[in-house]
Amino acid sequence: MPELPTVRLQILDATALQALVSGNLRAASDAAGVALPIEFLNDTWLWTLRLGQMIGEPEVTPWLVRVIVPETGPGAGTAVGHAGYHGAPDERGMVEIGYRIIPAMRRNGYAQAAVTELLAWARANGATIARASISPGNARSLAIAAAFGFVEVGEQIDEIDGRELVFERSI
Repeated sequence: MPELPTVRLQILDATALQALVSGNLRAASDAAGVALPIEFLNDTWLWTLRLGQMIGEPEVTPWLVRVIVPETGPGAGTAVGHAGYHGAPDERGMVEIGYRIIPAMRRNGYAQAAVTELLAWARANGATIARASISPGNARSLAIAAAFGFVEVGEQIDEIDGRELVFERSI
């Protein structure tokens, strides 16, 4: 893998998520401490889901959503996407990871840098297995999964994304 940019994964708290759900990008950016891209307003369904998780189980907040803020590379100092987990580790120690890079910042290594950080944080906090669910047509994410040693273990139908291939790896 080529040298990756350095990124910081900054937790989005309930205040930031509530502002995003309400469509208030300025308030969300203020709560996040970094300017969030307009594209974040397209993910209201995700912010609503994660906000519900935070309200119902505040202790899972660190396992949910984070802003990807590069410290090096072309997007340094700005939010270029989001990454996180679907929840805390399950009884197997498994966490599912996910990420999204805004279109203008793709192909700069930010997804790989975010996955590196997600895996390291999960390992340091007790997770033993990482999962990624990827659309069969998402060649770039499939390549990232392969580069990180994820192995296909099945498939599922996601109510939003449709058919997904399911990959796991030990961490």
